[in-house]
Amino acid sequence: MKIKYEAIVTNKGGRNGHITSCDGVLDMDVALPKEMNGPGVKLTNPEQLFAAGYSTCFGSAMQSAARKKNISLQDFSVTAHVGLFKNEKDIYNLQVKLVVKLPGLDTTTARSIMEAAHHLCPYSLAVKNNVEVTLELEEEPLLIK
Repeated sequence: MKIKYEAIVTNKGGRNGHITSCDGVLDMDVALPKEMNGPGVKLTNPEQLFAAGYSTCFGSAMQSAARKKNISLQDFSVTAHVGLFKNEKDIYNLQVKLVVKLPGLDTTTARSIMEAAHHLCPYSLAVKNNVEVTLELEEEPLLIK
């Protein structure tokens, strides 16, 4: 299998450490969040970085799924909620909720694009059968005059 792109990031110091990418784009401190007894400083953490990657990748997968249906997505968004919890074995695990906005599409079409994207997105495929992922379609409110 030929790799098309490889991201290389090094962490030094764990959750209260520093990350750098080989190309220098990422070069920042990371910290345990305040909710997990961290220092309470405004630094990113692995869950935020995972949410950023997953929401971005899922958005691209939605565009691909929509193109296959000859639909052009306009002003869409994906918000990833990544939760960290301890399972019954007292081991940390992730859960994810993806909230999708697809304005201008009917509910059936929007749901079909969202579900197709879930079968295309490399993040969805990577966590399949290991991380609980919930898909939620945020529908536009109806304007009643």
